[in-house]
Amino acid sequence: MNANNIDFVTFCIGNLSRRLGLMQRDVYQRLKASGILDDYIVASYDVLHTFSKEYLMQDITEYMKEKGVLD
Repeated sequence: MNANNIDFVTFCIGNLSRRLGLMQRDVYQRLKASGILDDYIVASYDVLHTFSKEYLMQDITEYMKEKGVLD
């Protein structure tokens, strides 16, 4: 993982935390345990970082629901 990936992951976790009303640690643990962090966010960085914040947060939130890590 390079510096751009780390910045992007931090951006996603921080914004998801605010959007979902969860602690950042909880968001990280859910993303990591479900595989979303490595298999989607980091793996798809080249495409995902071009999306708007709102679209990105909606996309990841929906994916978290699909994976069963959000109600």
